[in-house]
Amino acid sequence: MARTITASINLSKIDKSKLIKGQKGTYLNLVLFVNDEPDQFNNNVAIAQSQTKEERDGGAKTNYLGNGKTNDMQQKEVKSESIPVIAEQDDDLPF
Repeated sequence: MARTITASINLSKIDKSKLIKGQKGTYLNLVLFVNDEPDQFNNNVAIAQSQTKEERDGGAKTNYLGNGKTNDMQQKEVKSESIPVIAEQDDDLPF
């Protein structure tokens, strides 16, 4: 089964110096981290701007842009929701 990721990023956090002008548009290289355990909001995907080897080796801070969920986390969320209990109805209804 293919896994999909639903996510959003904060565009105002993008380091615009990392934008790459190409022939067909402007690009931004991203890294997606899929975690084994969800965070407090049930997200298990973190999205950051890519770093060069030199930036990583130099200890540059990772620029996180957003987060998301894999489709298996979305299914767990739906399964974990409680099913509403319907209270017994009063039989004094006029019909």
